[in-house]
Amino acid sequence: MAFRNLTSRPGIHFITKCNMSSTSTRSYTLSSCLVTPAELSTAMRKNVYTRLSTAPRIVPLCAAWFMPNDPQNRTGYASFVEKRIPHAKFFDLDAVKDDSSPYPHMLPSSERFAAEMRKLGIHKDDSVVVYDTAELGIFSAPRVAWTFKVFGHDAVHILNNFKLYVDQGFPLEKGEPEVEEVGSVNYPVPELDKSRVATFEDLKERVGERGKEGAEDVLVLDARSTGRWEGKEAEPRAGLSSGHMPGSISIPFGDVLHGRTKAFLPAEELKIYFATRDVDPAKPIVSSCGTGVTACVLDAALNEAGFPEEGRRVYDGSWTEWAQRVKPEEGLIKEGKVA
Repeated sequence: MAFRNLTSRPGIHFITKCNMSSTSTRSYTLSSCLVTPAELSTAMRKNVYTRLSTAPRIVPLCAAWFMPNDPQNRTGYASFVEKRIPHAKFFDLDAVKDDSSPYPHMLPSSERFAAEMRKLGIHKDDSVVVYDTAELGIFSAPRVAWTFKVFGHDAVHILNNFKLYVDQGFPLEKGEPEVEEVGSVNYPVPELDKSRVATFEDLKERVGERGKEGAEDVLVLDARSTGRWEGKEAEPRAGLSSGHMPGSISIPFGDVLHGRTKAFLPAEELKIYFATRDVDPAKPIVSSCGTGVTACVLDAALNEAGFPEEGRRVYDGSWTEWAQRVKPEEGLIKEGKVA
């Protein structure tokens, strides 16, 4: 796979397997889309954070988020205030979205994304490292990283993970963050990469045509729990039926994470796992879940396992949209183990 340099000005040189180009000679490299705590700590030491610097920075971005039915009533921002990586910024998954949509967490407009970047003080050429809560390990950070990618911010990584960062004793800070002057940030309005996003209309057509002669096969990977996929467990959102799309494959997102650390499994283990689930890298793949959050955990795992980027998409509306929009007579909600 060809590599491309993500930045071209002096400082840290990031190389990733995500989207690579350029030929800069930077003094330090992060080797992949997934960043270890040690790699992040070293990179931040070598690229000293200053408010006055105009060089591309490493920006830790906390994407902490909890389900709306969290039994402890935890919130992402409270977790961020309790402990965070020094100089980290907070991305509010419940706020940076399409407010006009009835479905949660739908992608914001390009204008809204750019405005939020300006508000956060993030520059287009900053290298962003997104991380989750120490409590959950890997959960919502891949969704935020995916959002950056679909809006063309290629210099984005996922910390693997904040739980290990805390356990291994790397620097932390707490309390309300200082308010920064960000008026000088001019983040350009990006263009949405629609090739990364699966829509309801497209997926309904693909699923409805499944098995018909000449129809293009697509693999739908469902990151929800097996019980929800089988229709045996209730959805977290009241009134929403459980079940699954015809032909979809149940891959609970926890399956691609280490049981204790909640970090991503190594690439080779991910390859073996996806092979056992009959996930064919030669076919178009759509990752789905409840609201499009943990679907991105699967998409990141596919990337780490070496699946081609072309043909991989995330269903933005996911099951919350699907279960509300398909009609009972269409037969597009199945229950049980066999699709």
